[in-house]
Amino acid sequence: MRRGIAATALVASFALAATACGGDSDSGDEADGPVTITWWDTSNATNEAPAYQALVKEFEAANKDIKVNYVNVPFDQAQNKFDTAAGASGAPDVLRSEVGWTPAFAKNGYLLPLDGTEALADESAFQPSLIEQAKYEGQTYGVPIVTDTLALVYNKELYEKAGVEPPKTWDELKTSAATIKDKTGVDGYWGSTQAYYAQSFLYGEGTDTVDAEAEKITVDSPEAQQAYGTWLGLFDGKGLHKADTTADAYAHIQDAFVNGEVASILQGPWEITNFYKGSAFKDKENLGIATVPAGSTGKAGAPTGGHNLSVYAGSSESKQQAALKFVNFMTSAKSQETVALANSTLPTRDDAYTAEVKADPGIAGYQSVLPAAQPRPALPEYSSLWGPLDTELPKIASGKESLDEGLSTAETAIAKLVPDFSK
Repeated sequence: MRRGIAATALVASFALAATACGGDSDSGDEADGPVTITWWDTSNATNEAPAYQALVKEFEAANKDIKVNYVNVPFDQAQNKFDTAAGASGAPDVLRSEVGWTPAFAKNGYLLPLDGTEALADESAFQPSLIEQAKYEGQTYGVPIVTDTLALVYNKELYEKAGVEPPKTWDELKTSAATIKDKTGVDGYWGSTQAYYAQSFLYGEGTDTVDAEAEKITVDSPEAQQAYGTWLGLFDGKGLHKADTTADAYAHIQDAFVNGEVASILQGPWEITNFYKGSAFKDKENLGIATVPAGSTGKAGAPTGGHNLSVYAGSSESKQQAALKFVNFMTSAKSQETVALANSTLPTRDDAYTAEVKADPGIAGYQSVLPAAQPRPALPEYSSLWGPLDTELPKIASGKESLDEGLSTAETAIAKLVPDFSK
């Protein structure tokens, strides 16, 4: 998974930071020459990076006094690499930071507060919830460059053949999956065992892994038990694909959906371009996008993901000023429109949703479900809380562990990550 999930890569070496650092010196700043800043871009190197590289060239052409050293860092390595580099005063001047990393880096003093700076000159243009998500202890440490959330994506042709509508609740999903199987021979739904994808079940019961405000662990609460019970029940029944707990499960689910072998899955907009490459969606209009089903509370909710551009607090003043200008440019309406058209990603400001951008049914569909996106709490440890669940949920789904056992084990592991929280 490329977004919305805590990085779990091995501790990275310092090699990249040493060769592509910004930070602690003015190397690259000539007395009468341009200031050189380094940007670590964590976008997909094949599908997304070219659009950002083109914008870098455009920025440099308009700002002759600034050069940008572009470095593409694999997403699953970037969190640890930046943490290592920043701790040694050798981090890049600008980082494309996953929203879950921002509070942790801010807590460690690695990021520059952006309130009142050129980077946030257009603050009112951004969706307020996304700006709020970039805050830590009242200050803003990132400018949203792309957002995402989960939706129920479905094959319109298969749904129409079965005569069913996108389900509003998880119970309706079970019923429609059985009907789709009867009418088309294809499974109606294939769920994931990854914790990020199970988050919507928690929101549907009005709960979360923790209550950050009350400093309480809630992953094994009655509401969470009900949420994960509903999640578990969607791996067994007519039209419901059994749980895939292999290392390649993500690819298996995605491939089955894009080739018309399953009618619906939970997925994010980072896969829009790959949806269109599948045989089922050569006609882009066949891609259906609906709000995730609701739980027993009657409310639907999906995690908000995405990325911010943040500025390294350890950079020299001249680099920081150049970095602030660069962030303003990269998050402008024009730049976000350019990226959306090239990569089918979701802008973070309403003025970037131009008619041309919304002509992409994938973007338009995901924009329509954004109201159900639920921001993460400004808890530095929050994204890491999915780690224990990523270990336990596959065991639960495969029957190797009971729901009670798995959630109890996850609760114990989470308690070590947030030792000040009560159970």
